[in-house]
Amino acid sequence: MKRFMVNLFVLLMLSVNLPGCGYTVGNSYQPDVQTVYVPIFENQTLRRGYEYQLTEAVQRKIQSRTPFRLAKGIEADTKLTGTIRKINKSVLGTTQNDDPRNLNLEFVVDVTWEDMRSGQILSQQQVPITADVVNLVSQASFAPEVGQSLATATQRVTDELANQIVQLMEAPW
Repeated sequence: MKRFMVNLFVLLMLSVNLPGCGYTVGNSYQPDVQTVYVPIFENQTLRRGYEYQLTEAVQRKIQSRTPFRLAKGIEADTKLTGTIRKINKSVLGTTQNDDPRNLNLEFVVDVTWEDMRSGQILSQQQVPITADVVNLVSQASFAPEVGQSLATATQRVTDELANQIVQLMEAPW
């Protein structure tokens, strides 16, 4: 028993002294950021209303997945802005009567996360577009014949984009 305890003690001491392997204790978000301002995303397409749905999805994800609080304007530490650049609905397949059988909905969104205190861009550059903008794409296909709709596809696309945007808010390794 004494030998077991000595071995356990040595194992614990070795594990404490091992160099880090990329894991962190606690959350993986910026510790100096407390609040985020998320204004309504811009929409540069002719399809209206999607900017409100996407902004709301992003705000919900920030509240549920991050330690950040939402704030208004200059009260916030950071500002997350976005622009919907493209919304494309295309037909993937048709029926014998040329009715759409399977469709695809695609969103292209630019997102910038800025520190309002210093003006520094905080977002990780996962897609090389420019130094301060990250371009995100999400798509969902839907089949009206089986009860799926543009509304359900839009919900899936906006939720996926919101997940991607909140992932950009994680602290770099």
